[in-house]
Amino acid sequence: MEIIKGIIERRSIRKYTEEKISDEKIKEILKAGMYAPSGGNAQPWDFVVIKDKKLLTEITKVHSYSHSLKEADCGIIVCGNLKKEKFKDLWIQDCSAATQNILLAAHSLGLGSVWLGLYPEMDRVDGVRDIINAPENIIPFSIISLGYPAEKKSIPDRYDESNIHYEQW
Repeated sequence: MEIIKGIIERRSIRKYTEEKISDEKIKEILKAGMYAPSGGNAQPWDFVVIKDKKLLTEITKVHSYSHSLKEADCGIIVCGNLKKEKFKDLWIQDCSAATQNILLAAHSLGLGSVWLGLYPEMDRVDGVRDIINAPENIIPFSIISLGYPAEKKSIPDRYDESNIHYEQW
Protein backbone atom coordinates (compact mmCIF):
# COMPACT_ATOMS: atom_id res chain seq x y z
CA MET A 1 0.00 0.00 0.00
CA GLU A 2 1.29 3.45 -0.87
CA ILE A 3 2.15 5.19 2.42
CA ILE A 4 0.38 8.52 1.88
CA LYS A 5 -2.72 6.79 0.53
CA GLY A 6 -2.74 4.52 3.59
CA ILE A 7 -2.41 7.48 5.97
CA ILE A 8 -5.30 9.32 4.33
CA GLU A 9 -7.58 6.28 4.01
CA ARG A 10 -7.07 4.84 7.50
CA ARG A 11 -10.16 5.34 9.66
CA SER A 12 -11.03 4.39 13.22
CA ILE A 13 -12.93 1.11 12.96
CA ARG A 14 -14.94 -0.05 15.97
CA LYS A 15 -17.00 -2.89 14.47
CA TYR A 16 -15.41 -6.19 13.46
CA THR A 17 -16.26 -9.51 11.90
CA GLU A 18 -15.58 -12.76 13.74
CA GLU A 19 -12.62 -13.61 11.47
CA LYS A 20 -9.42 -14.37 13.37
CA ILE A 21 -6.19 -12.46 12.84
CA SER A 22 -3.21 -14.70 12.15
CA ASP A 23 -0.23 -14.69 14.49
CA GLU A 24 1.91 -13.69 11.50
CA LYS A 25 -0.12 -10.52 10.97
CA ILE A 26 0.05 -9.64 14.66
CA LYS A 27 3.83 -10.11 14.57
CA GLU A 28 4.06 -7.83 11.48
CA ILE A 29 1.99 -5.19 13.26
CA LEU A 30 4.15 -5.37 16.39
CA LYS A 31 7.28 -5.17 14.27
CA ALA A 32 5.94 -1.95 12.70
CA GLY A 33 5.36 -0.56 16.19
CA MET A 34 8.95 -1.35 17.14
CA TYR A 35 10.25 0.52 14.10
CA ALA A 36 8.71 3.79 15.26
CA PRO A 37 11.16 6.64 15.87
CA SER A 38 12.14 7.28 19.48
CA GLY A 39 14.21 9.96 21.18
CA GLY A 40 17.80 8.80 21.55
CA ASN A 41 16.65 5.50 20.03
CA ALA A 42 15.51 4.55 23.54
CA GLN A 43 12.60 2.43 22.28
CA PRO A 44 10.92 2.80 25.71
CA TRP A 45 7.96 0.61 24.92
CA ASP A 46 6.60 -2.80 25.66
CA PHE A 47 3.52 -4.33 24.07
CA VAL A 48 0.87 -6.56 25.60
CA VAL A 49 -1.17 -8.62 23.13
CA ILE A 50 -4.57 -9.67 24.46
CA LYS A 51 -6.79 -12.21 22.73
CA ASP A 52 -8.62 -13.45 25.81
CA LYS A 53 -12.21 -12.18 25.55
CA LYS A 54 -12.56 -12.03 29.34
CA LEU A 55 -9.58 -9.68 29.63
CA LEU A 56 -10.77 -7.54 26.72
CA THR A 57 -14.16 -7.23 28.41
CA GLU A 58 -12.50 -6.36 31.74
CA ILE A 59 -10.77 -3.43 30.09
CA THR A 60 -14.13 -2.04 28.96
CA LYS A 61 -15.04 -1.70 32.64
CA VAL A 62 -12.19 0.78 33.26
CA HIS A 63 -12.33 2.56 29.90
CA SER A 64 -15.77 3.82 29.00
CA TYR A 65 -14.97 4.33 25.30
CA SER A 66 -13.45 0.91 24.69
CA HIS A 67 -16.56 -1.14 23.83
CA SER A 68 -15.03 -2.06 20.47
CA LEU A 69 -12.79 -4.46 22.42
CA LYS A 70 -15.81 -6.72 23.00
CA GLU A 71 -15.99 -7.42 19.25
CA ALA A 72 -12.25 -7.25 18.57
CA ASP A 73 -10.20 -10.33 17.84
CA CYS A 74 -7.25 -8.77 19.57
CA GLY A 75 -6.11 -5.78 21.58
CA ILE A 76 -2.56 -4.45 21.72
CA ILE A 77 -1.62 -2.36 24.72
CA VAL A 78 1.31 0.00 24.09
CA CYS A 79 3.12 0.62 27.36
CA GLY A 80 5.82 3.07 28.28
CA ASN A 81 8.65 1.42 30.19
CA LEU A 82 10.26 4.00 32.47
CA LYS A 83 13.33 1.77 32.95
CA LYS A 84 14.09 2.20 29.22
CA GLU A 85 13.56 5.97 29.26
CA LYS A 86 16.62 8.07 28.25
CA PHE A 87 14.99 11.50 28.34
CA LYS A 88 12.33 12.36 30.90
CA ASP A 89 8.79 11.99 29.57
CA LEU A 90 9.85 11.50 25.95
CA TRP A 91 8.34 8.01 26.21
CA ILE A 92 4.96 9.70 25.64
CA GLN A 93 5.93 10.85 22.15
CA ASP A 94 7.71 7.59 21.44
CA CYS A 95 4.66 5.50 22.40
CA SER A 96 2.48 7.82 20.29
CA ALA A 97 4.68 7.09 17.28
CA ALA A 98 4.57 3.34 17.98
CA THR A 99 0.77 3.48 18.29
CA GLN A 100 0.45 5.30 14.97
CA ASN A 101 2.74 2.78 13.26
CA ILE A 102 0.58 -0.05 14.59
CA LEU A 103 -2.60 1.61 13.29
CA LEU A 104 -1.08 2.12 9.85
CA ALA A 105 0.35 -1.40 9.70
CA ALA A 106 -3.03 -2.88 10.64
CA HIS A 107 -4.72 -0.84 7.89
CA SER A 108 -2.14 -1.94 5.33
CA LEU A 109 -2.91 -5.59 6.21
CA GLY A 110 -6.65 -5.12 5.69
CA LEU A 111 -7.50 -4.87 9.38
CA GLY A 112 -9.62 -2.33 11.21
CA SER A 113 -8.32 -0.62 14.32
CA VAL A 114 -8.98 2.22 16.71
CA TRP A 115 -6.66 4.05 19.12
CA LEU A 116 -8.07 3.93 22.64
CA GLY A 117 -6.22 6.37 24.85
CA LEU A 118 -5.20 5.47 28.38
CA TYR A 119 -2.50 7.91 29.48
CA PRO A 120 -2.81 10.52 31.06
CA GLU A 121 -6.18 9.34 32.45
CA MET A 122 -4.74 7.72 35.57
CA ASP A 123 -7.91 5.80 36.44
CA ARG A 124 -7.60 4.07 33.06
CA VAL A 125 -3.84 3.62 33.41
CA ASP A 126 -4.13 2.09 36.89
CA GLY A 127 -7.14 -0.04 35.93
CA VAL A 128 -5.40 -1.53 32.90
CA ARG A 129 -2.13 -1.92 34.82
CA ASP A 130 -4.03 -4.02 37.38
CA ILE A 131 -5.75 -6.11 34.68
CA ILE A 132 -2.46 -6.96 32.95
CA ASN A 133 -0.52 -7.22 36.23
CA ALA A 134 2.14 -4.72 35.09
CA PRO A 135 4.76 -3.37 37.50
CA GLU A 136 4.84 0.35 38.51
CA ASN A 137 7.54 1.26 35.96
CA ILE A 138 5.16 0.22 33.16
CA ILE A 139 2.62 2.84 32.09
CA PRO A 140 -0.19 1.59 29.86
CA PHE A 141 -0.34 4.34 27.23
CA SER A 142 -2.86 3.19 24.62
CA ILE A 143 -4.85 0.20 23.47
CA ILE A 144 -5.34 -0.62 19.83
CA SER A 145 -8.50 -2.60 19.18
CA LEU A 146 -7.99 -4.89 16.15
CA GLY A 147 -10.19 -6.98 13.90
CA TYR A 148 -11.38 -7.45 10.38
CA PRO A 149 -13.61 -4.46 9.62
CA ALA A 150 -17.38 -4.89 9.66
CA GLU A 151 -17.89 -1.24 8.72
CA LYS A 152 -16.61 1.11 6.07
CA LYS A 153 -16.16 4.81 6.67
CA SER A 154 -15.93 7.65 4.21
CA ILE A 155 -12.77 9.68 3.89
CA PRO A 156 -13.21 13.33 4.84
CA ASP A 157 -11.16 16.10 3.27
CA ARG A 158 -9.05 17.35 6.16
CA TYR A 159 -6.47 19.30 4.19
CA ASP A 160 -6.82 22.94 5.29
CA GLU A 161 -4.45 25.62 3.99
CA SER A 162 -5.40 27.91 6.90
CA ASN A 163 -3.46 25.60 9.24
CA ILE A 164 -0.20 26.17 7.35
CA HIS A 165 2.29 28.92 8.13
CA TYR A 166 5.59 29.50 6.32
CA GLU A 167 8.72 30.88 7.99
CA GLN A 168 6.73 32.64 10.73
CA TRP A 169 3.27 32.64 12.23
